[in-house]
Amino acid sequence: MSSHEISLRQFKVRDPFWENEMELVRKEVIPYQWDMLNDRVEGAEKSYCMRNFATAGKMMAKKKVQGAAYAEPKYTFRGFQALPEDPDHPEDDKFYGFVFQDSDFSKWIEAVAYSLTNHPDPELEKLADGAIDVVCSAQLENGYLDTYYIIGGMDKAFTNLRDHHELYCFGHLVEGAVAYYQATGKDKLLNAAKRFADLLCEKFGPAEGQCKGYPGHEIAEMALVRLYEVTGEEKYLNLSRFFIDERGQKPNYFAEIEEHDNFTNTAYHQAHLPVREQKEATGHAVRAVYLYSGMADIARITGDQALVDACKALWFNVTKQQMYITGGIGSTPNGEAFTFAYDLPNDINYSETCASIGLMFWARRMLELEADADYADVMEQALYNTVLAGMALDGKSFFYVNPLEVYPEACHRDERKHHVRPVRPKWFGCACCPPNLARLISSLPSYAYTETEDTLFVHLYLGGDLETTKNGKKAAFAVDSSYPASGAVTFRYTGEEANFTLALRIPGTSETSKDRLYYALGSEGREDGSYAITLPEGINQKMEKGYLYLSGTFAPGMEIALDLPIRTAFYQADKRVRSDIGKLALMRGPVVYTLEEVDNGKDLHLLRVDPSAPLKESTFTIGGKDYPALIAQGFREDTPCQLTYIPYYTWANRGENEMMVWIRK
Repeated sequence: MSSHEISLRQFKVRDPFWENEMELVRKEVIPYQWDMLNDRVEGAEKSYCMRNFATAGKMMAKKKVQGAAYAEPKYTFRGFQALPEDPDHPEDDKFYGFVFQDSDFSKWIEAVAYSLTNHPDPELEKLADGAIDVVCSAQLENGYLDTYYIIGGMDKAFTNLRDHHELYCFGHLVEGAVAYYQATGKDKLLNAAKRFADLLCEKFGPAEGQCKGYPGHEIAEMALVRLYEVTGEEKYLNLSRFFIDERGQKPNYFAEIEEHDNFTNTAYHQAHLPVREQKEATGHAVRAVYLYSGMADIARITGDQALVDACKALWFNVTKQQMYITGGIGSTPNGEAFTFAYDLPNDINYSETCASIGLMFWARRMLELEADADYADVMEQALYNTVLAGMALDGKSFFYVNPLEVYPEACHRDERKHHVRPVRPKWFGCACCPPNLARLISSLPSYAYTETEDTLFVHLYLGGDLETTKNGKKAAFAVDSSYPASGAVTFRYTGEEANFTLALRIPGTSETSKDRLYYALGSEGREDGSYAITLPEGINQKMEKGYLYLSGTFAPGMEIALDLPIRTAFYQADKRVRSDIGKLALMRGPVVYTLEEVDNGKDLHLLRVDPSAPLKESTFTIGGKDYPALIAQGFREDTPCQLTYIPYYTWANRGENEMMVWIRK
């Protein structure tokens, strides 16, 4: 039986770690990113995002006044990123930035929506309403809303679906519009998104005369499902299904229909085969996991078993053969892409922040298809490592690329490693990752829980207050959690007496997890998933696919005390991962630890670690706040020394220095 996410209004976060992260997004990241979208941060790459919407809005106002006398601009290609010749004096009638620059606003407004749901803020809502007015002023009468072509020339709209991201920008617009409507009840942006969607429903489809294209950069697939679920209009679901079903069919749209000279690399866009025949993740990693998320959505709604099977095969390939221990995916900078099984270099990898965020999108949708703890284990692994590492601890600088080994001199002097930054930049002209982080962290409760009519699933152990309905009764829990600092989690029932099932994920206990890419030193196959639980009388329990199902009648005051396994251990990689032979990585629970030069001196490659020696707990301080550290016994060449490990997500917050996750044994 499939499940669905809970709404943000059903769960109030009350967890010191995640309260801090969500407050950071609300108080620092969202205002900072608004300044970035308006080019007000000194020393950062310019966005031009809101400027483009304002420019297009002025054009539409002029067109309304002039009517038939208005001279439509003619399209001229100015590159994938258009920048002014004189940065201090951009021209008033030109589009600037990347072809997908509009999407930065959409992700920002989505993060705002989630923030307003958790923390109503009249001033922020007023600011957002004003931004929405600017965006909607740019929309054409027929519903089209993409400033790259509105400003640059509509005569070439929908002629380069492969590269020019119209459908990608549309997808993000829908996601932001739906979130803002759900948060505030205001439908101006939602109506704009629906008008654009209606235009696409006329333009694309299987009927004679309709375009047989699909997105070059996926996200419209899952966005259309979201629009369908909020409006109930099946044409949006049908368009999503068309985009998925048409992908990779013959004749191939990107290679044989759309005009691209001698284009053959359809695998880069996951268009080399029909999706139900795809078994190996290929091409651009973010595009891939966005596609797989849409496939899982359609599979859940339609019950398409062939699509379910394809999702499972792709999940196995990605997470058991092409994923870093940090939950990073996409091992090459050449196309920000997957390569092949077990090819996981540590110092030149890409592991884009957005790719791990997309992996979380996909994991939750797989959980909605089937409650298998393997999906949640991976979701958690990505969250506590690559996703969190994508943003500095103060929320004001960001990683696009997340390597597992950094030698700063090589970043500056070796062209093969120029994509690796040893410190987080303030922003990027291609700024997909920062607003993606903001929207994910703001909406995290919807990843922690899903539910069916009679079962509440707990995937991530966030502390807080949860309220839902089970069998017609108010079901509510106060959840106290210190996870992953410790495994202690308590569920105190605060709802009405009701009969239902609470399903708790026990990390590492799914049968699907036995095909592991990383495993604790000395263990084979599945890890020890020992746990302890104290249950009230009358509550029955059974374990299935890594979830402990607790069924019975819950009454006010009942408590469930869970003690989850938090294993601190050195891990080794599958022997087919050539980059990690003879090396170990340290993890505590789901958190990967790493070495930095600031604690351990230069030339980290000379260090070796003794996994048989006991580990000691410690702390280190950044910005006046203490973070956990682990002290291990090691050697620098032949000289004994202590090695200080810190959580991977905290690295690069103390200046430019070496970093290394995998250390020689």
